[in-house]
Amino acid sequence: MIPYLVTVGCRRPDGRRWRLYIPVLLVLLVLSPLLLLAVLGGVVACLVTGVSPVGALRGAGQLLWALPGTRFELEYDRTAVQVSVR
Repeated sequence: MIPYLVTVGCRRPDGRRWRLYIPVLLVLLVLSPLLLLAVLGGVVACLVTGVSPVGALRGAGQLLWALPGTRFELEYDRTAVQVSVR
C-alpha cells in the first residue's frame, strides 16, 4: 500500500507544538515531471553500473510498500521533529 499522508510534528524550543499534514498523492502529481526525469536518470545509472533496472524498481516498490506505519523522531538541542507515515 502506498502511503497517503505524511504527518510532521515539531516541538519548538519554547515547548509549543505544531503539525504539518502532507498528502503524498498531491505532491506526486505536482512533482511528476521531476519524478519522470529522476526515473529516467535512475535507469541510465542502472545501465551504466550494470544493475538490473527491474530489480532496482522492485526494490523501490518494496521500500514504498513498507513505509506506512513508520515513525521517527529527530532532536537537536531543544527542538524535536517527529515524522509519521500513514
